[in-house]
Amino acid sequence: MLNDDLRSRIAHKLIDLYGAESGAALNTRLIALLEQSKVAPQQQLWSQTDAVVICYADHLHRDDGTQTPLAALHDFLARHCQDAVSTVHLLPFYPYTSDDGFSVSDYRAVNAEAGTWADVAALQATFKLMFDLVINHTSVSHDWFQAFLRDEAPYNDYYIALDPATDVSQVTRPRTHPLLTPFETRAGIRYVWTTFSEDQVDLNFSHPDVLLEMIEVLLFYIERGAQIIRLDAIAYLWKEIGTTCIHLPQTHEVVRLFRDVLESVAPNVLLLTETNVPHDENMSYFGDGTDEAQMIYNFALPPLLVHTLQTGDANALTSWADSLELPSEQTTFFNFTASHDGIGVRPATGLLTPEQITRMIERVKAHGGRISEKRNADGSTSPYEMNIVYFDALSAPDDPLAVDRFICSQAIMLALQGIPGIYLHSLLGSRNWQEGVEETGRARSINRQKLDVETLEAELKEAGSIRARVFSRYLDLLKQRRSNPAFHPNANQRVLYVGTSIFALERTALDGSQRALCLHNVRAQDVTVVLPSGPRTLKAYEVAWLFTSDTAPVPAPSV
Repeated sequence: MLNDDLRSRIAHKLIDLYGAESGAALNTRLIALLEQSKVAPQQQLWSQTDAVVICYADHLHRDDGTQTPLAALHDFLARHCQDAVSTVHLLPFYPYTSDDGFSVSDYRAVNAEAGTWADVAALQATFKLMFDLVINHTSVSHDWFQAFLRDEAPYNDYYIALDPATDVSQVTRPRTHPLLTPFETRAGIRYVWTTFSEDQVDLNFSHPDVLLEMIEVLLFYIERGAQIIRLDAIAYLWKEIGTTCIHLPQTHEVVRLFRDVLESVAPNVLLLTETNVPHDENMSYFGDGTDEAQMIYNFALPPLLVHTLQTGDANALTSWADSLELPSEQTTFFNFTASHDGIGVRPATGLLTPEQITRMIERVKAHGGRISEKRNADGSTSPYEMNIVYFDALSAPDDPLAVDRFICSQAIMLALQGIPGIYLHSLLGSRNWQEGVEETGRARSINRQKLDVETLEAELKEAGSIRARVFSRYLDLLKQRRSNPAFHPNANQRVLYVGTSIFALERTALDGSQRALCLHNVRAQDVTVVLPSGPRTLKAYEVAWLFTSDTAPVPAPSV
């Protein structure tokens, strides 16, 4: 409901961003847009039944062409996962020109090779949906950029063009290519800001029309059924020469504005910020706990789990987990281990020593992984992410304990306070797709293989296969998690110190009615844990989730 308080908050934010005159003019346009939007009813934010499977719209397909890829994905997930996951995160399924969807050429269409809006609607009838708002940049083929090249107003200001002599050395870079890319335009050669690639041109949010355009896209996605909006690469949104151009105050103000917009017309829709940065920087996108994103990616978790399971030492993970604190009940973590991208290295900064990070990277390379780099302010490069399937990041090829080690890593992720996000290839026990790297020349392809459903179904039926073992055990963990209120995203979490070989948590339901003692042996050796009920031996990488309705806190186990 667009009440007086929301109207005032929105107006003040726009004036802060664009000044009194431009801000007031934009406010009039935005309020008119919001008043035309349908107001969705308030719903429960989340529960222990929530778990998200992350996938591309064309991740699965039928070679015989009897279904669109979106329909094939829907059919597979409905048959196998409907009682284990609640939500499907469709990675950008719009027409695109590169980066497997993250170079969007049309925000309002479905990539015809994946399916139709009818396919998306059918999927929404079975699962809740998460959409990406690829907000930082568009494809060079987008109509806006094509109009920019023709020097047409207002689009000639929709992108950021600089004198190539401009000092941009302070700008934080997630890549190694030059920041500015020359384009031939009707007004001559213009050097355009391209944070991620020459095909991904950054939008100029200092122009009020750009912000309004993206709010219109946001509202369109809500009309199409999105219940979670992932703000892709949000940290780089606002640019200001002479700064790092990351996490700027204006960027946080835009996130707060989006929160106000959603509260006005869709209070049931959640914002999730994607900021692959060190932990403290990442936490800033919660704001004060009521005014920015309801969820942030727990980006430190993937590299910490790799280190933990590679070394058999839970100390760093335990210490970090014990420091986690949500700023309010309106917030929670989006826990994950793998995604369409690699495993971020930067989020481990300050949590692992430089030597530990180096050793982790070397193990990943030995397991078939690739390392992508970023450009530093002094012109040097350093590791940015590890490109590898998560299963292979933890284990050398043909390790007999590989499945147990992997399931242990996933159980830890599922037990932690928050909502779990499971990349489809993790759920399916996939391995490195080296052929894809060779075909595309891109390191990230190692984790982006598209699968034929018939072939996949046959592999899942192979008794004893890695796919079959991972899939069945993963689904079992998900079903256990969703059945117990101790795993509610806001349920109390107490980290227990049980020696270096055990990662232990106690989770307590919001009403105190249920407790879960979650024990995870992160080593390749058996470990005996002394519990109040007596000693219990956990085999190598064994997971023990012990449930009780006893209202008293569980005494800390010992080894």
